[in-house]
Amino acid sequence: MLKCVVFDCDGVLVDAVSSWRTLHDHYGTNSDEAFSSFLRGEITDVEFMRIDIQLWKEIEPEIHRDEIFRAFQGAKLMPGARAVISKLKSRGIYVAIVSAGVDIFVASIAAMLAADDWIANGFEFDDEGWLGDEGVVRVRGSSKGKIVARLLEMNGFSSDEVVCVGDSDIDLSMRVEDCAFIGFNPSRKRSISAFRDADVPIIESKDLRSIWPYLFPGEDFPSEEE
Repeated sequence: MLKCVVFDCDGVLVDAVSSWRTLHDHYGTNSDEAFSSFLRGEITDVEFMRIDIQLWKEIEPEIHRDEIFRAFQGAKLMPGARAVISKLKSRGIYVAIVSAGVDIFVASIAAMLAADDWIANGFEFDDEGWLGDEGVVRVRGSSKGKIVARLLEMNGFSSDEVVCVGDSDIDLSMRVEDCAFIGFNPSRKRSISAFRDADVPIIESKDLRSIWPYLFPGEDFPSEEE
């Protein structure tokens, strides 16, 4: 019996590949080389975040929290996201967000969708709201399963009562024990290959309602009247 659904945020609940990429687009910077190094395990999450921040500060040495928040204002929810979360919660299903994205952004999405719990990475700011040089790592990209395991323990869920939904190969780390996983809207070839190798359902539609038959086999997404 399904009791909990754990969502990644970027590319799943939000129609954006990465909240970090959104900030790079805002400042006109690019961290593709660092990202490749990160995927190869050559740099840590902490080092990767430090490089991102340095790139932005080369463009604008003083960055305020308010500006970072404004950079996300054009982001849009994934089609169907609001409806799916609403229907899940109406059935008493616990909804959580586990994201390696930016906490300022993920917090706003969690509040908008009334998620039961969320966690994401973030930044250090001084007392006046100015950005420091280091990031705050709460979710390591390759170790999301540790967060999911803690979530299960805190709420008394069994792993076979939980489904995780992610868009990248990194998100496969969300799987713990008997947790099911749905690969939604993968944007990279390596993610599609990893999902195939892991033998998980792959949904290439950009409508989150497409996950419903995998959450509730044999059911179509409920009509608005239900």
